Amino acid sequence: MVNVRQASPTIAQQIASLYQRESGAVLATLIRLLNGDFDLAEEALQEAFTAALLQWQEEGIPEKPRAWLISTGRFKAIDRLRKHSRLQKYQNETASDLATTVESLESDQLIEDDLLRLIFTCCHPSLAMEARLALTLREVCGLTTEAIAAAFLVPVPTLAQRIVRAKNKIRDAKIPYEIPEQQALAERLSAVLSVCYLLFNEGYSASNGKHIIRSELSNEAIRLTRLVYGLMPDSEVTGLLALMLLHDARRAARVDKNGDLVALEQQDRALWCRAQIDEGGQLVVKALSVANPGVYSLQAAIAAVHDEAPTFEDTDWAEITGLYQALLAINPSPVYGLNHAVALAMRDGPEAGLAAIAAIAQHQALKNYYLLYAAKADLYRKLGKTQDALIAYQTALDLTEQEPEQRFIEKRIAEL
Repeated sequence: MVNVRQASPTIAQQIASLYQRESGAVLATLIRLLNGDFDLAEEALQEAFTAALLQWQEEGIPEKPRAWLISTGRFKAIDRLRKHSRLQKYQNETASDLATTVESLESDQLIEDDLLRLIFTCCHPSLAMEARLALTLREVCGLTTEAIAAAFLVPVPTLAQRIVRAKNKIRDAKIPYEIPEQQALAERLSAVLSVCYLLFNEGYSASNGKHIIRSELSNEAIRLTRLVYGLMPDSEVTGLLALMLLHDARRAARVDKNGDLVALEQQDRALWCRAQIDEGGQLVVKALSVANPGVYSLQAAIAAVHDEAPTFEDTDWAEITGLYQALLAINPSPVYGLNHAVALAMRDGPEAGLAAIAAIAQHQALKNYYLLYAAKADLYRKLGKTQDALIAYQTALDLTEQEPEQRFIEKRIAEL
């Protein structure tokens, strides 16, 4: 982000707020105007905000600040190209775009289209998932390279190279900066939603480290999904947004004051965010109104059943079990199978849950999945099979890299 410290506090605050709200949209349009050149557009964006800091101090914020920033960024890019004798190429290829009027730059439809272009380009299926994540956080969400690297516990140079490689892949493979045609839209939208979902999961339950919740990641995932939902309210986009809101609503109750994990049955539901639960519930109804709801919509429905129960004991496990069966019918994931087994145990008893786990335990995807062993341990504990529970808890402890999870399991072991 540009340095706003030298501007007056009021102007600085307004520009900082504008940067947070509009930098993604401004960048998206600049990339289009500059023929898909990410680096040049990023430089133009920063120069436009720097110019705003200087000029708006004297003249005030213009009536249409977004259009002003796009127009200024465009001319800054032209100046940079002229200095490097590259202007002729861009004038030949994008002359009409470079001549775009300020009025047309304010077009909401054009801005929405540009945002969609940017999202779909950053989440192109030909890019590796880690590259999609890094590029989306950098270009769409506006996070710094340092912030992204810290969030995913990788060195800054590694993360920077990941972003550079992704941009080079887009350039070398000539990935078009466009909204996909209808026949390719489903695959590309699926890639976008996968990035949003993976980002949220890492924020909601971090894969490793000292903290189980990384709110900056889950917040960005929700913000990005809201953006996609506003531009393209597909049923699965609706379902994913609902799923995120319903899970994130429990954030304040998921850890105690020491940062230790609090199990769902022990959470103080008064701390749950009712506004998010209400919004998520309304979105679930909308997502399930289609003929064949998808995996995000069904997962959101399961989350809604949990969130709408006044107490843990009031949870409708029969409905949750049925929803997992519907989910498994369209996506027989072993992880969904494990969750279904846990729901069965709550509905029919620990023996039923253990039998269901035994049926899927040999699946390769679950071999090193610590939650499989944690679930088995909990069911053994409920049956009074202490030795079996201890063995399963120890296996789970050996497999998890999340420190609050480790402390939670160690506490279970100590209790036994």
